[in-house]
Amino acid sequence: MSITNLEKPRRRRRSPEEARREAVNSARALLLSGGPDAVTLSAVAADIGVTHANLIHHFGSAAGLQTSLMGSMVDDLNQALDAAVTRLRTDEGAPLELINAVFDAFSEGGAGRLAAWIALTGDLTHLEPVRDAVLNLVNVIMEKMGEESPEARRRIGSAVLFIALSAFGEALIGPILRTMLDQPDDAGRKVVASLLPQFIQKPDPS
Repeated sequence: MSITNLEKPRRRRRSPEEARREAVNSARALLLSGGPDAVTLSAVAADIGVTHANLIHHFGSAAGLQTSLMGSMVDDLNQALDAAVTRLRTDEGAPLELINAVFDAFSEGGAGRLAAWIALTGDLTHLEPVRDAVLNLVNVIMEKMGEESPEARRRIGSAVLFIALSAFGEALIGPILRTMLDQPDDAGRKVVASLLPQFIQKPDPS
């Protein structure tokens, strides 16, 4: 029997919500494996077994799919940062626990690559929902330190900036640099933890 006579597999029926969720999950996997250029309607359609027209129906365009992907990943980043806040409220292992919480937030689900992608598009409005999660992180550190002054907020804000920038770099290129320098997996986290007191501690009045 020739292959042309074989019955083609039927496409699985999905609800609109299932189709959108599967498409966004596929787009995330493509982003992580091939970068932003890999996130196309054709690639996603082929991956989940739907037609190009079907994805147009659900998302309107490739830009619509990418926007949905960004929204999904930003939600995940927010959840990870919220989990970091919860860990910090219940764990006394600071400063390394603080570093681990934020580094984990940026590494989970490709959040570091997502932030880079959004930054390169120039449309930073996609990151607006992260604002509250970052401010919550500052607030919980202030709570743990028992400080409420504007000076404390400035110092702790600088610390969170330092940690987040380091976590972002680790998520993007950390493994490559660590291999080049023959460093262990947790080298970056330990370096940041060792420097963190310089940001958080009160200045010497003398």
